[in-house]
Amino acid sequence: MTTTRPTRPALDPELRELLADMPLMSQLSPEVLAQLRRLPSTPVEPLLAHRQVDRREVTVPAKDGAPIPLSVFSPANTDRTSAAPCVYWMHGGGMVMGDRFSQIDIPLEWLDSFGAVVVSVDYRLAPEATGTTLVDDCYQGLLWVAEHSAELGIDPSRIVVAGASAGGGLAAGVTLLARDLGTPVIAAQMLICPMLDHRNTSTSSRQYSGGSGVWTREMNEFGWRAVLGDLTDAQVPAYVSPALADDLSGLPTTYIDTGSAEVFRDEDTDYATRLWAAGSQAELHVWAGGFHGFDALCPQARISAEARRTRTAWLARLLLSDSAA
Repeated sequence: MTTTRPTRPALDPELRELLADMPLMSQLSPEVLAQLRRLPSTPVEPLLAHRQVDRREVTVPAKDGAPIPLSVFSPANTDRTSAAPCVYWMHGGGMVMGDRFSQIDIPLEWLDSFGAVVVSVDYRLAPEATGTTLVDDCYQGLLWVAEHSAELGIDPSRIVVAGASAGGGLAAGVTLLARDLGTPVIAAQMLICPMLDHRNTSTSSRQYSGGSGVWTREMNEFGWRAVLGDLTDAQVPAYVSPALADDLSGLPTTYIDTGSAEVFRDEDTDYATRLWAAGSQAELHVWAGGFHGFDALCPQARISAEARRTRTAWLARLLLSDSAA
């Protein structure tokens, strides 16, 4: 019997034209992943060339002793009268690819806007690392940042965890861990098209199956299998797949955005709804016609510029107010 794929929301016209020029895939495999990983990594130097930035590379130990690289970007030549906010960044890549410089242009805009110190973590990737290893790596890096806040010139009450796609899911997992373990204090979480739910059962997941795209249901299934291995649904920790968390109370204020034309739309909107139901504060934006990661892949598009401005305005209200903590 032939199964008809649900009708998809239309793409934003400008994004549709830009997407037509991009190489798209429908599925991932170990062979394709190996090829993608051989591609040159994101060069960070061009992004720093026009900025007055001090860059520091550090390594902190994971729970098992493995080295976790962190890149610390701080505004240079500033006469600070007070400690700076911090954005702790987790990159995207489906939990199977990318590095700490992936999508780093996004948080560097907040260094420009707010004088924020940006710290980006190079967590280990699946399938080489599995289970809670990825989120634990991110959490250990965050602990180091909080413990060294004075040395880094960071206000420990203004640490924002942020990430895109897989990094957004890891940011949500880290925030749950910090709440449950009681440390460190997180002022807010910024979840950009986050990868939150391993189950792939939503309407939007089914809509973006059976064809090529930036990130499809089949690619998502590959990423989750790489992380979870043979774990059954009952064995999957909520820190890894945050949509499983029964209790979303006591979490810091949250920003979530997604596109209407992407696989994560429904799990992201559901997470925001559940945050409100638990008494937590959240702001949700669903960008009409946006595909997965549209603002990172097509920053020149009008909708992308608006999405970025809206995030920055939200952070301004948070970080520049007297009640930021």
